[in-house]
Amino acid sequence: MRLDHVSYAVKHEALADTVQRFGGELGAAFTDGGRHPHFGTQNFILPLQDNMYIEVVAALEHPAAERAPFGQAVRQRAESGGGWLGWAVSVPDITPFESRLGREAVRGHRRRPDGYELAWRQIGVIDLIDDPQLPFFIHWDSPVDQHPSRGGAGVRISKIEIAGEAERVADWLGEPSNHPLDAIDVDWVSPDDASGIVSITFETASGSVHLD
Repeated sequence: MRLDHVSYAVKHEALADTVQRFGGELGAAFTDGGRHPHFGTQNFILPLQDNMYIEVVAALEHPAAERAPFGQAVRQRAESGGGWLGWAVSVPDITPFESRLGREAVRGHRRRPDGYELAWRQIGVIDLIDDPQLPFFIHWDSPVDQHPSRGGAGVRISKIEIAGEAERVADWLGEPSNHPLDAIDVDWVSPDDASGIVSITFETASGSVHLD
């Protein structure tokens, strides 16, 4: 299955500093991704190679951040100290996952600073809140050439370290436990406290960069 993006959650007042720090370490500039009105969140985006991207996201002082599962997840992670929130995998059809989970996917959209409005459907954030090792599923309704990874060059994800159980995630994804993601290595470690992403290794023009 293909990784779509990884999310790092911070408090809103730490958003700019985190984006600058990550950009400096990766040797690449983030861009303003805009706001998610349905979720009460705002993000900055770094397009990566292989049709992936990283987002640094923060909850806004907005009612949606209290109601929407994604807004709740971002706020909870930020208030617990911030860090890697989760990972999303891209699926060509969201319907089988709606059937399996017994609920409809949530529609999301955000208007980029250039005025273009991205649209997608996602499901599984509720499950991520309960068990942060689990990815959520995303289907993009916008054209492929408008995906947030467009223009990505020079930086790619090579490895994700996850605290959790390989078999649990493999069953969730329907993929082999020894290689759940295309083109990316996954290292599993036993959770000391909570499950979820521990760190991500990026390959850059200056070498490997490890962000935890």
